[in-house]
Formats: sequence, structure tokens, C-alpha cells
Amino acid sequence: MLSCLHVDGRGDINPKGLEYYNNLIDELLQHGIQPHVTIYHCDLPQSLQDEYNGLLSPKFVDDYTMYADTCFKNFGDRVKHWVTLNEPNVEILGGYDTGELPPQRCSYPFGTNCTAGNSTTEPYIAAYHLLLAHASAVSLYREKYQVTQKGEIGITLYAPWYEPATDASQDVAAAMRMNEFTLGWFMHPLVHGDYPPMMRSRVGARLPVISMELSKKLSGSFDFIGVNHYLMLRTCANDTAFNMRQRNYWADAGVVDPYKYMQEGHAEYGPWALGKLLDHLRVEYGNPPVFIHENGWPRIVKNLSEIETDDDPRSMVLQDFLLVLYLSIRNGSDMRGYFVWSLLDVFEFLNGYGLRYGLCGVDMTAEGRTRYLRKSARWYSAFLNGGELRPPASPKIPFYDSA
Repeated sequence: MLSCLHVDGRGDINPKGLEYYNNLIDELLQHGIQPHVTIYHCDLPQSLQDEYNGLLSPKFVDDYTMYADTCFKNFGDRVKHWVTLNEPNVEILGGYDTGELPPQRCSYPFGTNCTAGNSTTEPYIAAYHLLLAHASAVSLYREKYQVTQKGEIGITLYAPWYEPATDASQDVAAAMRMNEFTLGWFMHPLVHGDYPPMMRSRVGARLPVISMELSKKLSGSFDFIGVNHYLMLRTCANDTAFNMRQRNYWADAGVVDPYKYMQEGHAEYGPWALGKLLDHLRVEYGNPPVFIHENGWPRIVKNLSEIETDDDPRSMVLQDFLLVLYLSIRNGSDMRGYFVWSLLDVFEFLNGYGLRYGLCGVDMTAEGRTRYLRKSARWYSAFLNGGELRPPASPKIPFYDSA
């Protein structure tokens, strides 16, 4: 979006970009839909990456703040929910540790096919600058716009829940560490003004210092926390990696990368893990207001022209998650809203058009991108209009269903 609103990421506003987003927001409001706007989601303009290495430079904070100001100024009269960053903990690991995401920076032996980077330091530097950018945008909004525009601002974090792979004490400790390294990496600074003590002790001097001034700016810099949750991941300790002289994020955490198990087909369906995640937020982080911004169930297809409407497993998964949310609210969680990912099949960052999350299908091979209703859309619509949350049959449902 940055390059849509500003030429080369800064400078004059792009009138076509401004027109597009104004039309989109107005159309949503005309249909009674409240826009929840994400300001930044892995969409740094290439010009800023070329000029100063993007997130590795503090210059990013100034350019991001200018861009956020453009959004608040032009759209804030109608937008009442702002998200500063979406899944920063995904962008920095994929982009600066393993190198699977842009800008594909990494170093041997932690990543592959990277021409530059340092997996041992750059993820922590990039995360630090994203925290600075978030705090800067929140301060700007609160000081200049919030009183008159009467909106809210927060951040959205990718938040799987980690459970031990075995009952062994080292695996139990490894799961606790991963929840700190994933969620706590951002939540602890936003609530307590510094990184989790466990991260400080294990990462050491490679973790940037948060000054007293920045600590005050970070603490409480949100009106809500957005959560993207899909998975429960089993975690194994890896003390050998932690004891190596050269370590990356996973080695610092002292775990076997749990996504390797997922890629091997060992992802586990466990909606109850969302309840544990919300309990963790309630107990450890002062029960912040929470929006579930992404939650759903995907199906992998090899034939993009395939039209599939029978998706009972998706309805059953959503029923399970919604029941967990209901019980979490009864248990005291400050839940404010829930979004299914997603309304439509879309282009998924790593999987293209072959990974389908939509309640409504899209024929990606048709020129007009023909849309069609799936059974889950009919069920969810009926539920939102007062229908029954039917108890699921609780079959064994894989996280990824392959067609």
C-alpha cells in the first residue's frame, strides 16, 4: 500500500491510490461494513529496500510514520479501527532468517538461496525497527487524530500456540520458550516496555537495547491486540543448537523448528489451543481487548479450475473455534471481534492460488473470476443471523486438506 499512496514510498501522494482506497472505504460503509484497515503488511516499496535496506535501517521508521499520517489524514474520518502492522513476527523470520520471504536475506546454514544477510542478527534488528514504527504511528494517532476521529489503533500478531511434543521436562520448557519467542517478542514490549527476560538472557547482545524513553513509548501503545491464529504446534527441545557458537532465532529458542514437522504433515488440529492462547493473554498481559483477525481452514488444490462447494470440514472447524471463543469469553477474555479467513479465495503469499481458505470460492481460471458459495458460507451466514451453532461431529480433521 505504501507505494500505492506515495510515489517511491515517500513524497507526493499518488492520486490514483488515494481514489482507490476512498472508493473502497465508501463502498464498504454503504453496505454497513466497518473497515478494519491494516497500514502495513509485508509491502515495503522496492525503492526503499534498494535505498537503505528497508527494515534494517531506522530510516524506515520516518517513512512509515509519514505514510501512516497520510492514511489517518485521508481516511480516518471513516476508519475507526487501525492496525499498524500485520504479522511482523512472520515477515522478519521469513525475510531475514530463513530467506523464504522478501527481501530474502539470510546466511548459511540457516537459510538457502540468499545473496546477502545475517540470520543471527538481522531478524532482531528488523523486529526492533518495526516496534519503533508501531510506537511512532500510535503516538502520532493519539496526539493528532484520535480525539477528533474517535478511532482505535492496535497491532496484529501471528500467534500459533506451542505445546510440548512429549512429557519430558525439556520439551515442556521448549514450548514455553516458543510462546515467549513468538508472541512475547512483541507483546512483552507493548505491555511491559522490554523484551521477555527469557529472550534477553538467551539472545544476549544481539537483541537491541530498548531505552527508557522508548520503553515508556511502547508500554500500552495499543487499544487492542489483533490475533491471527490457526495452529497448535508440537515443540521439541534442541539444546545442541543452542550450544552452537553461531545461532539464529530457532537455535536461540533452543527448539527444533516446529514448521519442519508441519511441512512433513504433522500439523495437529487443536482448536482448544486458541483457548490456551487467550488465557495466556489474559493472565500474562493484563487481558487486552482482542480481535481475532484471521482464523480458518485451508484446502490445497492442484487443479485451479476445480470447483468445490462441499466443505463440511471447514464448517466443523469454525464451529469448534467459535465454541472455544464462547468459553473463553465466559472465562473472562476481553474478546471484541472475530474474522474468518477468509470471505473469498485469495492469492496466498507462499502458496499462490492453490491454497483455498474462502467461505466463497473463486474460479481463478475464469476471466471474470467467477465466485460461488460453499456450504460453509451458507452455514456461517445462518449462524450470524441467529442460527444454531451445531455441535461438530469431531472427526479427525487435518489442518491442510489436500484435494
